[in-house]
Amino acid sequence: MLIKRPDDFVPSEITSRAVYEGRREFLRSAGLGAAAVLASSLLPARLARAATAPRFPGLVSSPYSTRDEKLTPFKNVTGYNNYYEFGYEKEDPPANAHRLKTHPWALTVDGLVAKPRTFSIEDLLRLAPMEERIYRMRCVEGWSMLIPWVGFPISALLKQVEPLGSARYVAFQTRLDKETMTGTRLPYLNWPYSEGLRLDEALHPLAILALGLYGDILPNQNGAPVRLVVPWKYGFKGAKSLVRITLTEKQPATAWNQSQPGEYGFYANVNPTVDHPRWSQAKERRLGEFQRRPTLMFNGYGDQVAQLYAGMDLRKNF
Repeated sequence: MLIKRPDDFVPSEITSRAVYEGRREFLRSAGLGAAAVLASSLLPARLARAATAPRFPGLVSSPYSTRDEKLTPFKNVTGYNNYYEFGYEKEDPPANAHRLKTHPWALTVDGLVAKPRTFSIEDLLRLAPMEERIYRMRCVEGWSMLIPWVGFPISALLKQVEPLGSARYVAFQTRLDKETMTGTRLPYLNWPYSEGLRLDEALHPLAILALGLYGDILPNQNGAPVRLVVPWKYGFKGAKSLVRITLTEKQPATAWNQSQPGEYGFYANVNPTVDHPRWSQAKERRLGEFQRRPTLMFNGYGDQVAQLYAGMDLRKNF
């Protein structure tokens, strides 16, 4: 068994909770009763069950968390998503991603490493303590969230495979299943979805692999069972449902950069001074709020990551 679901636990293992806001409050804020949640195409059974799912055993709070802002409501985090494999409207992933089979699952790490290896989800859970990382997340389209992820630094995974001295980049590949991922039947992007980081970016302590959010297992529409989270970059860098990580010497091709290179650069750092060709990036709107707020350089994580780009032209390397 991989990540346990509620009915896989014995009572002594379960920490009962109600997804921070309370089960009843969650249902009220969604405007749905329990029966409607189960029936709704926008909130499949997996999402409804999240309200009673057990927490990760031994979950610890990370010192890297952003704690001075209000969390985005659970219903917004799980009900308004970009996951083009399951559709191109924001409501499509919550409606369709329940088709994704996350058991069994394997994540292969290979390329320029001394010890290539394939990890199960149980392996990933044992690599490092599971941490709650509250991060600002900024979409290139202008909306943002504050999400309490559960995960661990990518560096903990790469340490297991021992990168070679020639490794300079890390490529990420996601699951491709045209039977269940109906969005991949259209040539909108080069499938499977791919992303990439420089090795030093991947090793930065802010860069994590997430296996959960709001203290519980990651919902399918948010990239179950394991996804990339890099909080100082735009959201399209957050490759979901990862199946392969490959260390390379040359910069890897990435899905959106291949599709629309004039709009989506390799680095994808949040930079309010570099507009998208079709809209400004100077301001953003936090989901669940009406007002727009100024976009922060590096999404507010400049003190931690700006040194990674010292001497670079961030308008050219966008």
